[in-house]
Amino acid sequence: MPEREFKLPDLGEGLTDGEVVRWLVKEGDVVALNQPIVEVETAKAVVEIPAPYAGTVVKLHAAEGDTLDVGAPLLSVDTGGGPAAAESPAVPEPEPEPEQQQATLVGPGERQQARRRRLARPGGAPTRPGPTGPSQRPLATPPVRKYAKDHGVDLAVLTGTGKDGRVTHEDVDRALEPVAARPSRDRGEERIPVKGTRKQIAAAMVASSFSIPHVTEFLTVDATSLMALRARLRALPAAADLKLTPLAIVAKALCVAVRQFPLMNSSWDEDAGEIVVKGYVNLGIATDTPTGLLVPNIKDADTLGILDLSRELVRLTGLARERRATPADLTGGTVTITNVGGFGVETGTPIINKPECAIVATGLIAPRPWVVDGQLAVRELMTVSVSFDHRIVDGAYAARFLAHLRDLLEDPALLSA
Repeated sequence: MPEREFKLPDLGEGLTDGEVVRWLVKEGDVVALNQPIVEVETAKAVVEIPAPYAGTVVKLHAAEGDTLDVGAPLLSVDTGGGPAAAESPAVPEPEPEPEQQQATLVGPGERQQARRRRLARPGGAPTRPGPTGPSQRPLATPPVRKYAKDHGVDLAVLTGTGKDGRVTHEDVDRALEPVAARPSRDRGEERIPVKGTRKQIAAAMVASSFSIPHVTEFLTVDATSLMALRARLRALPAAADLKLTPLAIVAKALCVAVRQFPLMNSSWDEDAGEIVVKGYVNLGIATDTPTGLLVPNIKDADTLGILDLSRELVRLTGLARERRATPADLTGGTVTITNVGGFGVETGTPIINKPECAIVATGLIAPRPWVVDGQLAVRELMTVSVSFDHRIVDGAYAARFLAHLRDLLEDPALLSA
């Protein structure tokens, strides 16, 4: 019998395992070459893996929810003696968008034009068609689907409150409320397996904390003019359908500030014994997702205006929360920003996203007393902090950078200077 065994391929970026989220085929199904057969969740994204052979599925070697090491058997296919793919099928990473393909072939100006063409397209990022017909599955992201399965909740009986009727994490929690109310549940213990995103986060945090000498500096910023600029921008017709937050303006200021202080936009190359200074800004955005912290980055962020930065912030953080961000979205960052103010927190000491040199944290913007021209006034204040790699820059350099960033935020007219 011409049966061929397909093993979980190397998904790249140092990933060593993956969790089977959803099988798209079952034993006995006839599959075509490159037909999507399974969704696998890695520490960074959920990817569809295509069939490496055409034929009949003989055996699925893992159940939904199982974690497999790279190289472990995934499924077996009876090829029936027909044509088959090469022995080593290509890694199923999503195709990069046109401007990503051009990144190594064209200059910054052409990359900017390509990005603007994409931003002008209705809807932004492409979407995958969902299932059709009367037997379609309830809409839910893979993390929500797994959460429901782990807790014995049938998604089909829930009414989704998310966009387009999508079942959310909160919908599943509501279905669990009678169970959660039992006293025995509150007084027991729970052991949570460390895998997937949480395992990757743990490894990254340990690697950063114990290999980079962190130093954090803080500064209070009068954000009154920043908030006024935001109000003016929100009134523009071009921003009518845009969720414009202060973070977009801070992101623009950060891109401008690293022009004056390029070492803040660099990395440490241990093997080569070199500091690598980047002539471009791929701005990482620390994003809270249902499965943990992800940091997608805006490519060539320094070439974008505030409104386009805002669009990219919304697009990339949305993809990250839905676990649809690609490996390209999650790698290649040069400097990162995190907004702890969104949680009502005033400041923080963020951990550097290795191998970058710096990460900037913005705190809560709130009205407070402040001295202006010798007079006490109520102003919109914000605390900004920066953690930096002390191997690359000294405290005085980082302090001058932070002061320059403050000047840009307090007088946003300087952003176009």
